[in-house]
Amino acid sequence: MTDAERILWSRLRRKSFDGASRFRRQHPIGPYIADFACVKAWLVVEVDGDTHMADHDRRRDAFMTARGWRVVRVTNHEIYKNLEGVLEGIWRALPLPAAGD
Repeated sequence: MTDAERILWSRLRRKSFDGASRFRRQHPIGPYIADFACVKAWLVVEVDGDTHMADHDRRRDAFMTARGWRVVRVTNHEIYKNLEGVLEGIWRALPLPAAGD
């Protein structure tokens, strides 16, 4: 993992966003490995580093979304400068829990 991924993982692994949603790191989805995935919510969080490959990322995102996953992308810079904002964005991307959950 990169430094930015380690920072984000240190917060995701301890946090239960809606009381039940837990994240996994390095989660396989077809031929790809998601940086972080909340399987229950079908949400992938990808961290874009300095060597960002736009065409590859578009194919990867299309593959995942075609299978029902939602993909949130954040940059290393966002994690370093605004970690709380990144976490808030991830929380907002999670579906609201159903009544009685």
